[in-house]
Amino acid sequence: MQQVDLFAAQAKQQQAAFAPLADRIRPQTLAEFAGQQHILGPGTALQRMIERDALNSMILWGPPGSGKTTLARIIANTTQSHFVPFSAVMSGVPELRKVVKEARSQLSLYGRQTVLFVDEIHRLNKTQQDAFLPHVEQGTITLIGATTENPSFEVNRALLSRCQVFVLHRLSEDAIVAILQRAVADTERGLGQYALDIHPDVFIFLARHADGDTRIALNYLELAVQNTAPDANGVRVITPQTLGRLLGEKALTYDKHGEEHYNVISAFIKSLRGSDPDAAVYYLARMLDAGEDPLFIARRMVILASEDIGNADPQALVVAVAAMQAVHFVGLPEAQLNLSQAVIYLALAPKNNAEYTAILRAQHDVKQYGALPVPLHLRNAPTGLMKDLGYGQDYKYPHDYDGSRVEQDYLPDALRGKRYYEQR
Repeated sequence: MQQVDLFAAQAKQQQAAFAPLADRIRPQTLAEFAGQQHILGPGTALQRMIERDALNSMILWGPPGSGKTTLARIIANTTQSHFVPFSAVMSGVPELRKVVKEARSQLSLYGRQTVLFVDEIHRLNKTQQDAFLPHVEQGTITLIGATTENPSFEVNRALLSRCQVFVLHRLSEDAIVAILQRAVADTERGLGQYALDIHPDVFIFLARHADGDTRIALNYLELAVQNTAPDANGVRVITPQTLGRLLGEKALTYDKHGEEHYNVISAFIKSLRGSDPDAAVYYLARMLDAGEDPLFIARRMVILASEDIGNADPQALVVAVAAMQAVHFVGLPEAQLNLSQAVIYLALAPKNNAEYTAILRAQHDVKQYGALPVPLHLRNAPTGLMKDLGYGQDYKYPHDYDGSRVEQDYLPDALRGKRYYEQR
């Protein structure tokens, strides 16, 4: 039995030796964990929960590389809970039954709570999510789910109501730099066994190009160390220039179907509405660089031209539609010039949402009053019967009057005097 344990320990050591740096350097304690002080600082709910060893089920929501999986493991280790990873992609209801059976044994035999960690919990289908409910309610398992997607949309309401949501923020450049420096100095789990001469700007370069994802920064660092030949003194010299040659360019973080897509387009529209051409052009560049459909951008600009500018500058709609046609006709990359021109025009145009509020108010009354009868004098009278019924009677033809204007009621009687459009 002891020999088997030795072989198992040796296999574990070998596996750890071949693990990527991002996995080897993973923090083991809260003291090593970087960032997220808004949920882990003194007096916070999660910090008190861990200190009292009284965990509630929770969802950790944050961008890639912000430490969700690491934090879940630290929580389980700190509270002495039985930690069970559960794959939202590979596992299903049968595997959950086995976990629940083991959890009951852990609780009855050892008094240990089972923490079931579900990475990418948003990938669970409705049946799988429903299967978790009774066991979470009964306290058989403490669920810790991790997701990069907004749980309001991806986790069903019943399960979400039984979990506390903690939002992890994108790590700052300073936090990532500190993690990289710790990885270089660590002789057991990091890169400390190498003789390295790393320029300080390398850490800043990596942190900046990681877009808040610690794994990316650590993977880039390991790649740079492994692919840099030692000099005559056996030292691997790494500068921003050598790093740039090794790594090349990296696409910006932008998921065309995820939350970041909506965040960036929202910032773009709000920058246009707020008359900030610099911010608007920046977000335009972000979207184009990340491969966003230029027609999607153009369509949103056409909408904004009427919603936020309207007749304060009627030419805005003409410019926006022209930009959309240019995207069709010219295509990228040249059409980025047409989009940029239109973006700057819309940002600098005077703003007025009177046309937008007018249609909203009219729609409100349509829903409230239904199909009110059209006044008789406005109705068409193509037949004698309709004329006898008063259709078209007493209608005043505007061109028969000075300035082609005449006072008469056009709205239904129930809405007489209503004002939808307010000229500003």
